[in-house]
Amino acid sequence: MAGGPQENTLLHLFAGGCGGTVGAIFTCPLEVIKTRLQSSKLAFRTVYYPQVQLGTISGEGMVRPTSVTPGLCSVLKSILEKEGPRSLFRGLGPNLVGVAPSRAVYFACYSKAKERFNGIFVPNSNIVHICSAGSAAFITNSLMNPIWMVKTRMQLERKYVYQMEGIRGFYRGLTASYAGISETIICFAIYESLKKHLKEVQLLSSSPNGTERSSTNFFGLMFAAAVSKGCASCIAYPHEVIRTRLREEGTKYKAFIQTARLIAREEGYLAFYRGLFAQLIRQIPNTAIVLSTYELIVYLLEDRVK
Repeated sequence: MAGGPQENTLLHLFAGGCGGTVGAIFTCPLEVIKTRLQSSKLAFRTVYYPQVQLGTISGEGMVRPTSVTPGLCSVLKSILEKEGPRSLFRGLGPNLVGVAPSRAVYFACYSKAKERFNGIFVPNSNIVHICSAGSAAFITNSLMNPIWMVKTRMQLERKYVYQMEGIRGFYRGLTASYAGISETIICFAIYESLKKHLKEVQLLSSSPNGTERSSTNFFGLMFAAAVSKGCASCIAYPHEVIRTRLREEGTKYKAFIQTARLIAREEGYLAFYRGLFAQLIRQIPNTAIVLSTYELIVYLLEDRVK
């Protein structure tokens, strides 16, 4: 006899929490670098290039200041030299405190929403996955935004949110997080489609060796997660930059649309993709680890719930 709804919900809570924790620990340094690259305070450094002006009376060269966006390696070197290796794990505490419950809540809501939407739409169709991912992301973002706010501040600077801004300060960047639901929808729509395709391929090439199939499933799911997250991040990345700016302490960024217009006017549209490379090399393995760990735990414990 199958386990009840409560047992299934607890299973997805546990699996999601474990997957999120493992992924967060391994990719924390890249998360710190990505946040620094997105920040307006650390976005530019001034480089002075000597430039000879032939028209000057003295014939001396003049110095021309130019703003240059630092790359991933430059930010990493700066952190190691000025702050030490421990700073690469700044914000890991709030990250772990936030990741485990947020992933747990997300996957539990996603699983529950799929059950409900399967009864409304064509079971396991794209519209089911889109609605499930969107509703789960909305609930998770609303509940977990204060923790992500603290984590971002810790990665940028040591500030006390409550003393400086009160309760409302913990919800800065929430509108950008809601805009980021589009990334979650794209990611899970692609992931579920690839997972369905993988199952069809495995059914056609099924063999009596169950262990081999399980190993293939695991690496196939990692590949599907990596592809889906890579595509979603490239499409919906600008909201990440806007969210980081909104969470900076004492800045001119006040609202989502206002921040987007300000960045476009002052820094150009390319600024919306600052830190994308760091995001991709962090999020792709992170999502692959999270989703494959989640699927593995569900696979291993599902029979015990029944």
